[in-house]
Amino acid sequence: MGDHLPRVVEITDVVEETPRIRTLRFSDSFSFTFGQFVMVWVPGVDEIPMALTSPRSISVLAVGDATRALCAMREGDRIGIRGPFGNGFRVQGPTLAIAGGIGAAPLLPLALGGKVSAFLLGAATAGELPFRVALSGATTLHVATDDGSAGHHGVVTALLDELVLEVYDHFCVCGPEPMMRRVLDILAEKGLEGRGQFSLHRYMKCGIGICGSCCIDPSGQRVCRDGPVFTGDRLSDSELGRYARDGSGVRRRFG
Repeated sequence: MGDHLPRVVEITDVVEETPRIRTLRFSDSFSFTFGQFVMVWVPGVDEIPMALTSPRSISVLAVGDATRALCAMREGDRIGIRGPFGNGFRVQGPTLAIAGGIGAAPLLPLALGGKVSAFLLGAATAGELPFRVALSGATTLHVATDDGSAGHHGVVTALLDELVLEVYDHFCVCGPEPMMRRVLDILAEKGLEGRGQFSLHRYMKCGIGICGSCCIDPSGQRVCRDGPVFTGDRLSDSELGRYARDGSGVRRRFG
């Protein structure tokens, strides 16, 4: 069966990462490059793009119909998986990962694979920091929370002020787009935007570059085929952190 057709897998385990995030482990294993995504089919609901957090798992934050249905699943339930698709992270040498909330999902296997020198993880509260234990055992972890309940009191991007950024060859970033735009701006101020690798999440219908629903302005690059990981210099003049589009193509602004 080709990658463009869904492979039906059975949920074998459900792990509560935080009160709102679940990791679903499934029966089959998928070979993937860190940062690639799969199209997850929830029968009777929808099909959505998601990052693999391991060869046989995805991690889900309940924010819409499909993700709420996924978070409600139990052992023995079935879903469909297409992929993996797209381009992942390419790192060699000192690497800093920066994540906000569930944005840590595509960065988790990178860290567990020994590719991350230090990891900046942010969330609203201590209880919403995903994968904290796993990341602490794999890399040097720094955390930030909006309410100050763990680590730095404030946004995760403030932690960049405490680091010498020039020592890192790569910056791998995923999270809310305004946060990613702030990271890109900080890197650009130091002439380091080309070292940044940003994982974008966009509405997708096909996932294979045909429908055009995930194209970004002004370049027309397709997130599913040209991404989902883009270098910062390719995003400097893009819509990143400014707006995205819903299923009908209407712009949806951030903030």
